[in-house]
Amino acid sequence: MRVILSSIVSVCLVVGMIAPVGLAAEKQPNLAKEASSAIVIERDTGQVLFEKNSDEKLPPASMTKIMTLLLIMEAIDSGKITYDDMVRTSENAASMGGSQVFLEPGEEMSVRDMIKAIAIASGNDASVAMAEHLAGTEEEFVGMMNEKARQLGLKNTNFVNTNGLPEKDHYTSAYDLAMISKELLKYEDITEFTSVYEDYLRKGTDKEFWLVNTNRLVKFYPGVDGLKTGFTKEAKYCLTATAVKNGMRVITVVMGAPTPKERNSQITEMLDFAFSQYQTHQVYERDTYMMDLNVRKGNKKSVPIFTSESVSLVTKKGESIDNVTERVEWKESLLAPVHKGDVVGTLYLERDGEILSETPLIAGEDVASASFWQMFKRIVGKFGGTS
Repeated sequence: MRVILSSIVSVCLVVGMIAPVGLAAEKQPNLAKEASSAIVIERDTGQVLFEKNSDEKLPPASMTKIMTLLLIMEAIDSGKITYDDMVRTSENAASMGGSQVFLEPGEEMSVRDMIKAIAIASGNDASVAMAEHLAGTEEEFVGMMNEKARQLGLKNTNFVNTNGLPEKDHYTSAYDLAMISKELLKYEDITEFTSVYEDYLRKGTDKEFWLVNTNRLVKFYPGVDGLKTGFTKEAKYCLTATAVKNGMRVITVVMGAPTPKERNSQITEMLDFAFSQYQTHQVYERDTYMMDLNVRKGNKKSVPIFTSESVSLVTKKGESIDNVTERVEWKESLLAPVHKGDVVGTLYLERDGEILSETPLIAGEDVASASFWQMFKRIVGKFGGTS
């Protein structure tokens, strides 16, 4: 049974007028003219600010690695691996063509350096090495990639490899890439890698390797700190870029541009459009404590609840909103065991019954099932005994 808390807090935010729900009724700007597909979204809300053929299935080339990086960052966040773990390169990983950092069979490199190789230099060999480290084989890791796409509700994505080398039935869309990027950017550490313009692997050795970011905008567009370029003959020139300005993070995707210069120019125009026309108003940061929620039959009587994402509203510049209320809808009455990160409810920001934003709320810690003795003491306590 779904339990609804109709209003845990009512707020009046004097920060905007009517938040645009979408652009379906608005005239689209003349952007991404030379691209096959493109999209601009605001990161916190996922609101689409501009799109062109954004659901079209297209080869993503090395933008595939955004999903590869997402699964790596999830593994680090969960404690499955650490940045300092050493990753051994297999014969298979070392054999990858295209963009590479020339890993040798048997060579060991830290997870941190492997991420550098993927995020900065687009190393196909590093992508496969990390996939094998996490899942045993690249094929198993690809299965994880496709499962993650399904979890995110993506309809136009199917991966066949971890690095984007051309293969039949390997495709995604601009919209799906924006959503994968939105999820990746939950892990703030990732921009410490994707924002780097140049670095080194094996520094100080006779095999020192210079890394130069394939995304030149991290150097030439203020605020750009990621994410990933792509190019193959089939995909043409592609780029997923993200930038922050005045507290608003934007994600842009261009697929199928004819030249790298045109690709960068179109991304620049899309970023200029977003930052000149829209603004973000943050209500809560990610991991904001909201309340304690009772847990039935747990070794603890309650669990702290936190926001899983930054909670924001997007408006056109010069517009304002007011009379925004918060409502929480719980998934169900909590019964132990509860695991840290479990989604237990959804926070809605609404105005006049219209949903402006929805954000999952998550458990902040583990709550195991109560022991027999704990349950016995509680039952006795209800009848006036010890508690």
